[in-house]
Amino acid sequence: DFIHCDSKVIYGALHKNVTLRASSSQTFQEIIWKKGKDKAVEWEEQYNVTAFPPFVDRVHLNTGSGDLTIYNLAFEDEGDYQIESPSVKNSSKFILKVVEPLPEPELYCESTEGNISVRCLILAASLRHTDLIQYSWNCPPTVSCQAGLGPSEMYITKESDFSQDVQCIISNPLFKSSASASLSSCAPTGEMNYGFHRHSMRDRKLTTFGACCVRRHAVTYTN
Repeated sequence: DFIHCDSKVIYGALHKNVTLRASSSQTFQEIIWKKGKDKAVEWEEQYNVTAFPPFVDRVHLNTGSGDLTIYNLAFEDEGDYQIESPSVKNSSKFILKVVEPLPEPELYCESTEGNISVRCLILAASLRHTDLIQYSWNCPPTVSCQAGLGPSEMYITKESDFSQDVQCIISNPLFKSSASASLSSCAPTGEMNYGFHRHSMRDRKLTTFGACCVRRHAVTYTN
């Protein structure tokens, strides 16, 4: 999407609240907040605040600061917002993006000639804003990790200690989620290096992909 140079991107969590800040030190006598060309809220001194659909009963306008808070965010709230007031000379424009929590990623491994490739996949087909998702990997010092064909893939060389775990972390501007793969479940029989340690099955789940198994432990974070 094209973004104007004077626009500020704001991220809000789905079903949570977000505040658009007017950034003005002047006293307000009248305020209009617009989403696109349509009014969201309007206020004049000595009059009550008027909210317009679909923001009725879902917004709060601070008439002192000019800040607009939107409650119970929905995907339909995404768009361009702008404050209009004689008290604001250089009005800031906001682009609101509504972001949802990330699901647990699924880790799949494949062994080729003693080397292992691990893929970190997001299986939620309805997930929005996939362009905002970033991938990162945590590898122990005894595991030789190399970049795969894309950020969602990691290549483990056969010289690595296959008794260790590798972790994939996915994130967007507001949420994180991670999953760990036990390389011992991916290593071909007889090719696992020494130092194998047991994993507690209480907090791990077995995921199968063809003839390949990955034990994973997933954790979700929020800011």
